[in-house]
Amino acid sequence: MKRQALFSSVVSLAALSVPTFAAEPEMFGHRYGKNAFNFEGMPAGPQPLRNLSRLPDGKANAGRLVGDYNNPILTREAAAVVRQKGEMATKGGFRNAQDQCRSIAPPFTFAMQLGLVMLPAKNGDIDILYDQNANTRHIRMNASHPAKIVPSSMGDSVGHWEGDTLVVDTVGVKVDPYTSVDRFGTPQSEQMHVVERYRLIDGPTAKAQIDKYETSEGTVGGGGRDAGYDPNTNLKGLELQVTMEDPKTFTQPLTARVTYRRLNSEWTESVCADNPQEHYKDEWVGLPRAARSDF
Repeated sequence: MKRQALFSSVVSLAALSVPTFAAEPEMFGHRYGKNAFNFEGMPAGPQPLRNLSRLPDGKANAGRLVGDYNNPILTREAAAVVRQKGEMATKGGFRNAQDQCRSIAPPFTFAMQLGLVMLPAKNGDIDILYDQNANTRHIRMNASHPAKIVPSSMGDSVGHWEGDTLVVDTVGVKVDPYTSVDRFGTPQSEQMHVVERYRLIDGPTAKAQIDKYETSEGTVGGGGRDAGYDPNTNLKGLELQVTMEDPKTFTQPLTARVTYRRLNSEWTESVCADNPQEHYKDEWVGLPRAARSDF
């Protein structure tokens, strides 16, 4: 069976089985996506980092990721890292987990991933599939974190429902030199604690929030990418409010927003390791290579 057909079958079965356990069945079995990286700011409170590099029209320059290292949400140590990354960006760029084909762990997941689908798993748990790097997450519902957490590439995620809101709590993300909070290289430590709150919102609200953010920060590829948004705004959107706590990075908890709209585009296969490319000199760290062919 072809990959696309298999995925469609899984989604169809998921959509049929979800109502038996989920508070919001419409949240499951549908593709949701966006067309801009990083985080939207909340109406009040601390704000996520913004790109200091702007184009003549005022939009963010996606080709030069200079994070606002003066943002008071950053600790002194984190601000120094962001400033260093910005300097590297002006000279060509810097590496991150996505372009090195590593796991795109929370909270970078929400800054970077452009498409997702939620599916039911065994025992009422939830799996989340993402477009990029073939990343998946398993959410253990109505469970607790283990007393002793062994850090892992995607961390340990547990969830529960609060009315129509899915709440996911993640700790224990293993960090490496490429781990970051956002595309500006904001660092994170193994103390990072992430709480996600997902809820469905009406289609016009989702479109308005996405349009406002994309107008300010630009879209992926400088406007050349078709996100595949379903034009039917009667379909509900998905809103994520994500709270990040890391005493080595932030001076206080930071809550940001990510808005998704329903997509009508097909799921595309993305096998990162098979498609290395360099956007700038020495970006790609390389993969193991055989000295001779096996055949």
